[in-house]
Amino acid sequence: MAARTTRRVLAIGAHPDDVEFLCAGTLVLLHEAGWRVNVATMSAGDLGSATLDREAIGALRREEARRSAEMLKATYRCLDARDFQIFFGDELLRRTTALVRAVDPDLVLTHAPVDYLADHEETSRLVQHACFAAPVKLYATERDEPATAAIPHLYYADPVELVDPYGQPVRPEFVVDVTAAMPMKELMLGCHSSQREWMRRQHGEDDYVATMKRWSGQRGGLVGFAFGEGFRQHRGHAFPRTALLQDELSCASPPGE
Repeated sequence: MAARTTRRVLAIGAHPDDVEFLCAGTLVLLHEAGWRVNVATMSAGDLGSATLDREAIGALRREEARRSAEMLKATYRCLDARDFQIFFGDELLRRTTALVRAVDPDLVLTHAPVDYLADHEETSRLVQHACFAAPVKLYATERDEPATAAIPHLYYADPVELVDPYGQPVRPEFVVDVTAAMPMKELMLGCHSSQREWMRRQHGEDDYVATMKRWSGQRGGLVGFAFGEGFRQHRGHAFPRTALLQDELSCASPPGE
């Protein structure tokens, strides 16, 4: 079999708009470098409204996520979990593994293992285990997707607000310079317009695009970029440890403490 020439990245968030907040700038840059981009969420964000019912807001948010991904000619998939019901377990792990096998990515981006919300933390755990399970041929999935040849590179994005649940700053391993990608990142996040009123009510954030720019500016400022996105690489046993993302894009590590 001939080696493929186009690299693939899979970004998996818990809910629609998580990917846009945390790593869309990196996806924009990878797309411009010729990578094939794939976006997925565990749920359709079916609790993200104070006025619509779960089915209505879920359908709306799926369409918003699809429109956002389309800007990068990316696929969008939802694994059909429910908000606040994203739990590490057999059924959802097999679904996540099936997704990784279907995309067969070189690189996977997902949530930080420690974040403000259990949905994010459980997503991180599921994705880590699915990356490990993807090449295990005897681990069956519903449609019996073929096992991948290897475990993909795995990176964790910054936690929301760049802090841990105790409000302490989280230090990234490195920061990608997403300054040139910010106009597209803003457009992608702007697709999720249903969330502006919800974030004002639930999160106390009046303008979600301005909030994203503030976080990206803070992260970039750590290393001298106008805007940045921070990551840590998963280097646990059997996972790839080469610097795939760091070598592909312009990035910098924070100065030593």
